[in-house]
This record gives sequence, structure tokens and C-alpha cells, in this order.
Amino acid sequence: MPKSPSDIERLLAYEEIRQLASRYSVAADARDLDALVALFVPDVRVGRDRSGHEALRADFDRSFRQVGITFLNVGTHVIDLVDADHATGIVYARGEIQDGGPESPRFIVHAIQYHDTYERRDGRWLFVRRKHFLVYGAELGVNPLKLAPANWPASQTGLGSHPQALETWKRFWNEKS
Repeated sequence: MPKSPSDIERLLAYEEIRQLASRYSVAADARDLDALVALFVPDVRVGRDRSGHEALRADFDRSFRQVGITFLNVGTHVIDLVDADHATGIVYARGEIQDGGPESPRFIVHAIQYHDTYERRDGRWLFVRRKHFLVYGAELGVNPLKLAPANWPASQTGLGSHPQALETWKRFWNEKS
């Protein structure tokens, strides 16, 4: 029978798993596929008949080429520890998504719920499985990519510089799929 984690071990597990979900969002938005797949166990199952980081990377590559800018904001995150090395969780996220690729004028908002399975391997918490459920998707009232440049901090509204300024973003869109 696995030993129960101490209070300190539980608190550390909660924080490390919260960071895992946040790192997922940051890596996804930056199109840093190497960082993104590194958040998953090496033998991650991808679809019904594939597994591993290379299969997951190819799946992310295909998915992200169907959208342009994404902005995932992690909200509520409930974590249930099974034992010292296994946990499950539910994460709420709000996504702002340029639907249809980097040239698309359509911008939508998604309310998302992820159902996660986590495992600690070699002292590091990773995703074993992440199931994405759409609560709703709706078109934004204003397309933020049609705004004039913000010239921040002089103006609080307008188009900013990111993620286009990130090296991982540039590399992703310069690579052939």
C-alpha cells in the first residue's frame, strides 16, 4: 500500500501541479512545442493508437496550425491527490483564440474545462492525460487584431507586441508542418 504524503509533500504537490497547468498555457500560447510536450510523461497516449512525445508534438503542431494567436488563462484548479505520485484534477480556462489561422479576422472566446491525470516521475509532476472539454465558444465583439498599435504605456488599448515577438512563435510559423 502506497504511503500517504505528509502535509508538506501535499502542499508541494499542489503547487507543482498548479505550475504544470500554467506552464502548459504559456508554452501553448508561445508555440513552444518542445516545452509543451516535456510537460507530459514520455509514454503519453495520443489518440487511440499512438504514443510518445513525437506523436504528441505532431498532434500539437497540427492543432496549432489551425489557429493563430491563443491566450489561455488558467482559473479554478481542483487537485485530488491519489497518493504521493498520482493525482487527478479539473482546470477551468478561458481561451481567446484567433480562429482559422494567423491571417483569420475571426477572434473567439472559449470557456474550457480540462480533466487531467498527473503522475510524479523522477520527482517531477507531469501530465499523463489531459482531456479538453469545451463549455462554450463565442465570437468576441471586437477583433483585437484589427486595433491600431497600443503604443503602451501611452495607450492602454490597442494591439500589442506578443506573441509575435517571441522566438518560439516565429520559429513555429517559419517551420513547415
